[in-house]
Amino acid sequence: MLSLTEYFWVYRFINYLFNFYEYCILAYILSSWFPQFRNNIIVEFLEKLCEPYLKIFRKLIPPFGILDISPIIAFIALDILRRLLLGFIFS
Repeated sequence: MLSLTEYFWVYRFINYLFNFYEYCILAYILSSWFPQFRNNIIVEFLEKLCEPYLKIFRKLIPPFGILDISPIIAFIALDILRRLLLGFIFS
């Protein structure tokens, strides 16, 4: 059985992982607006990290012209997953 302090640290760690991934997705989305950064090693890393997850939502929701709303749905799904996971672990 974990102590209250250990539960707190596990909760924070899981939350930090989700936050880190959300920031990676946000940075990847913002970098797509600047084509001069496409060959940057950091952007390539973000693409390998984020694109498989975003591709799931792009299959479900195709872009409307130049507007791609799949990252918004991906953020919502990631937040729901975070809440379900933390609720399941700490219930």
